[in-house]
Amino acid sequence: MIRIGIFGYGNLGRGIESAIAQNDDMELVAVFTRREPSNVKIKTQGAIVASSDDVLSFIDKIDVMVICGGSATDLPKQTPYLARYFNVIDSFDTHAKIPEHFDNVDASALEGGHIAMISVGWDPGMFSLNRMYAGAILPEGQDYTFWGKGVSQGHSDAIRRIDGVLDARQYTIPVESALEGARSGNNPTLTTRQKHTRECFVVAEDGADLERIENEIKTMPNYFADYDTTVHFITQDELNEKHSGIPHGGFVIRSGVTGNGNKHVIEYSLKLDSNPEFTASVIVAYARAVYRMASEGMVGCKTVFDVAPAYLSPKTGAELRKNLL
Repeated sequence: MIRIGIFGYGNLGRGIESAIAQNDDMELVAVFTRREPSNVKIKTQGAIVASSDDVLSFIDKIDVMVICGGSATDLPKQTPYLARYFNVIDSFDTHAKIPEHFDNVDASALEGGHIAMISVGWDPGMFSLNRMYAGAILPEGQDYTFWGKGVSQGHSDAIRRIDGVLDARQYTIPVESALEGARSGNNPTLTTRQKHTRECFVVAEDGADLERIENEIKTMPNYFADYDTTVHFITQDELNEKHSGIPHGGFVIRSGVTGNGNKHVIEYSLKLDSNPEFTASVIVAYARAVYRMASEGMVGCKTVFDVAPAYLSPKTGAELRKNLL
């Protein structure tokens, strides 16, 4: 059995716990939390809830530590620290800072003699693999990535921080004409505004200036200013009833030509009822890979690009060749 620890128990941590329960070769040993452990209730009988301050007392009891903190402030500190003491995996998703995060984690993992795998999920993660595969197969071509329709948790949080806002959900939506253009094989040049729109559902305080709130949303730099954005003001009950889930998904498309000018389009798509639960399922498969690679003596930081597909599956090589090849 692969012994798993969960460091952080929010939406992703709960998803990891559920995913472990679906894999017969894994067991959850402990959940580590910054909250009071007695106040954290988990579903797995026999697993321990412990303070994150006590994590080092579990060094010999955990094969892979899944780190479920946020990319903004948690993972840049937590992953390098824990990689000195455990084989670890995280879902760091700030694309522009992945090279820096890789270097920091690699140094710690090498120092501790462990494997650390970063940026695992669906993007970065599964989408990254599909961009790489498609680019290798069609070297003369162009990549297109579309996200949605789905809830952006970061953008929703940005709206909730506006004065007068009680709650909010924001959906990222691909522009259908841009999506069809990418699928056409004609390699269109598409701007940020042309590829996605944003739709916001906002619960405002009684008496709040709705016009001001809408303007603050639409002009918010790095979030909404570069997109066509629609704002709807609704009640809390309507938000709870119609927008309580965390769905997401998207498309990776590679459009290119081969030697005689023939056009080809490669497309990979996801439609997810729960962003965190699907992300967790990807991470758990790669946690199996971390365990196997560590068992073979590999050390240092890795990404999805470094993992042979067979490491992800609980099936043997013979079973894979017989049933899937």
